[in-house]
Formats: sequence, structure tokens, C-alpha cells
Amino acid sequence: MDGIADYRFVERLGEGNHGTFWLARPPARLARPDDELVAVKTLVQQATDQDFARMANELRIYASVDSGYLAPVLDAGHQHGRLYYATAYYADGSLGSPARPLDRNEVVAAVADAARGADALHEAGIAHRDIKPDNILLDRAAAVGVNGEGRPALRALLGDLGLAQILNPGQTVTGIGPVGTIEYLAPEQVQGHPASRATDVWALGVTLHRSLTGRGVYPSCPLGSLLEALRHVTSARPVVVPGLDPAVVEVIDRCLDEDPAARFATAAELADALGGLG
Repeated sequence: MDGIADYRFVERLGEGNHGTFWLARPPARLARPDDELVAVKTLVQQATDQDFARMANELRIYASVDSGYLAPVLDAGHQHGRLYYATAYYADGSLGSPARPLDRNEVVAAVADAARGADALHEAGIAHRDIKPDNILLDRAAAVGVNGEGRPALRALLGDLGLAQILNPGQTVTGIGPVGTIEYLAPEQVQGHPASRATDVWALGVTLHRSLTGRGVYPSCPLGSLLEALRHVTSARPVVVPGLDPAVVEVIDRCLDEDPAARFATAAELADALGGLG
């Protein structure tokens, strides 16, 4: 695939839920600097004009949220039934694939930034629906100062708004994404309840755990079958890897409480708790 609409693809960046990310040269109409590239996500499903209207409305609300912790959406469209949208490109990578190794404090700070972005969305009436390490983008250029080791600080931005449930109203949980993303779904989502503040808080807790340990919270989850994975997560409780800082464990445990009302009431409250771990 060489491009879509008036975007020219430079390289494939990777796969996301229900689509592919591309590094692309933006069209002149976006008025970006000549040397600035953007990230374009093309969605896999064949879409109708109604699908595009739903996606555009959700992205319009997202773009209107005033937060420095959300990756800006630059454009959206569809061509030959293929939906796409463009965002800024961050060469420092993501929490899932950082351009350089991150220390514990940087990981905690990145998840706190993502929580602030999620809270801004929640205040606008939007649940993100797809928080995971790959969707927390890192931007050294936008950060101020240096960290404790004298390296430039990183700011994190929450990106790739989960659109699957918007484009497919009423879909079952099996349509949300691949087996590897099941752990980021709160128990009530697996049972068919809609995404909410509480489900995003759960996903932030799982993201923090995986980013610090490199391991999931369902260590025995079978990855060969989506149905078997769903059965496992509905019957098992998440497990925190031994050896983590007790203060971090306390935050993760609260995020992963089976009762949504017992989790952090807001993502901003979670961000404040993470800020106290530095």
C-alpha cells in the first residue's frame, strides 16, 4: 500500500487494533513543515458513509478536548470504503516500544500523563476504550527539564482512541481485538458492559504493571484461543508480579479491583497517586 487519499506512506509502523499504522508524508493542505512526517492509521473494515460519520464525530469530540496529554488528531477521511485518520508522529516511540530503555520513574510518569489525558476525555464524556502501552506515545521535545539522571525528560500523550465500539455498535467483546489485549479489558467489559471511566482506570493499571515488569496480569492465560482466554479472565483474578515496590502494588491493586466502584474514582485521582510515587 503506497498511500491513502493524498497521504504518501513512507513505511509501515505496525499493527493496532483493527488497523495499520503508517509513517506518512502529509498533504500540503495540512500546512505542516516540509520535513515533518505524520502517523496515519488505516482501519481494516470496509466502511459506509454512516461509519465515517460516526468516526468523524467521535474524533471531532476528541480533538476538541483541551489537554496537553492527548496526541492531536490532524485529519480523518475515507477512500474506497477504507477509513483513516492522521495524528502527529512521535519519534521517541511509545511506552510499549520506547526509542530507549525507560527507568521506573519514567514509566510511572508516563502512565500518570496518560491518566491525565484519559481524565480529560472522561470529562468530555468519552471513554478511551483502548489504553495499553503501545497507545501511550512519548515526546521528549515537548517535555521540560531533565530527569534525575540528567537525560531529557519525556512527556507522554495518550493516542489511538479505541473506535471499534463506535464503528460496530453492539458488537460482542470478541470483536474488540486480539487475544493479547484481553488483559486490558475490565471484567465488566468482558461481561458485555460498556466502556467507562472505571474500565479505563483498569486498563491504566494493567498498562503500569506490564510496562514495569514486562509481564501481564494473567500469567496463565492461554493465548492460542480467544474463547479460552475469555474463559480464563472471567474466572481468574489478576496477579501482580512479586518484588514490585509496595506503593506501586497498592496503586495497581486498586486499579484492578473487581468492583469498579472500589477503583480510583477518576483517572485524575490515579494520576495524583502515581505522582506521589516519584
